[in-house]
Amino acid sequence: MQIIQEWINKGLVHLGLNADTANLLDNFILLCVILIVAFGIDYICRNIVLATFKRVAKRTTNQWDDLVLDRKIIHRVIDILPAIFIYVMLPLAFSATDHPTWLTIFQKLCVIYIIGVSLRFINALLNLVNDIYDQKSASRGKSIKGFIQVIQIIVVFVGIILIIAILINKSPVSLFAGLGASAALLMLVFKDSILGFVAGIQLSTNDMLRPGDWITMNKYGADGTVIEVTLNAIKVRNFDNTIVTIPPYSLVSDSFQNWRGMSESPGRRIKRSVNIDMNSVCFCSPEMLEKYQKIALLTEYIELKEKELQQYNEMHQIDDSIRVNGRRQTNLGVFRAYLERYLRNHPVVSKELTCMVRHLQPTEKGIPIELYFFLSEKTWVLYENIQADIFDHILAVIPEFDLVAFQNISGADLRSLSKLQA
Repeated sequence: MQIIQEWINKGLVHLGLNADTANLLDNFILLCVILIVAFGIDYICRNIVLATFKRVAKRTTNQWDDLVLDRKIIHRVIDILPAIFIYVMLPLAFSATDHPTWLTIFQKLCVIYIIGVSLRFINALLNLVNDIYDQKSASRGKSIKGFIQVIQIIVVFVGIILIIAILINKSPVSLFAGLGASAALLMLVFKDSILGFVAGIQLSTNDMLRPGDWITMNKYGADGTVIEVTLNAIKVRNFDNTIVTIPPYSLVSDSFQNWRGMSESPGRRIKRSVNIDMNSVCFCSPEMLEKYQKIALLTEYIELKEKELQQYNEMHQIDDSIRVNGRRQTNLGVFRAYLERYLRNHPVVSKELTCMVRHLQPTEKGIPIELYFFLSEKTWVLYENIQADIFDHILAVIPEFDLVAFQNISGADLRSLSKLQA
């Protein structure tokens, strides 16, 4: 390299430059040569070493080599190699005796670059460890993501301290000692940031919150979509377009409701009841059954149910002259069977999730018939419209089963009664 420098120096002098200018310029020309060689090393590594690894990874059945490529581990190593080469070769371009200032500047830039790329390499390597761990069957339900994130933060913090120490020509040990002495003051000043940082780790580790999630937190008046997650605040846009700011640590210390599970599930739940006047419940007469059997959804049900009840009553020699003996269908039971078949045949009711019609505890307001099912349509407006259509239909068909929906007496009822009495 010294021979090349002397040859460049002679060439510059031959071109008419004075000795001092030639001595300085040949150093920079030699630096350019070093940079060109470094770029050549980078090109060879990417187009030969990396390309070879990619071809091998495609042919293997192992998952770890694919993860290495996804996390760009080899890319990060290749990024470091040219910088190390430049750092080692810099004294040949700028000697410590003739050009100490330039040598120091360029070496500092190289070291800072090496530290920065090394931080990215360590970060990618830790993510790779987490990915490999998550793929193991024994690790299901036991996440190490939180620990990985803590290590990443510590590594980044140490890297920043090293870079600052290089820039100000101080020992990293002295900087760490100074930070230790001021730790109490930093904790007092940045209390909210530290709490938010810890809460952020817990929220991320447990996957409790993401931007775009619909959350409800009555304590802070939040009922809307998360639009931003920062170290100090969680911003939620309510459905009335107001913005609510929530401290991150409150999401860990207090309870909140995240509707993401509903959004990702096959359906959105409807759980609503209709109260039936118990005075309208009765055994079905042959005329009533004949009427109900004309309903398309009940034709097969009533036929099979009547055969089942008839066989039971005959087997037990039931005296059917009195209705209370044996087993008989009721209008409320037929109505419940109709609701079940109506929901199961509805095109938007989820077939994968629970669909049920049940009785609740009777009260002074009648007997509640609860419908518990899920809609495959989860968009709020469409969901509400479909729910309204279903219950419109249910309220309309109640009289068809000789039942009466319970409703408290209103002023209009009293006025109608007084007119009849008059």
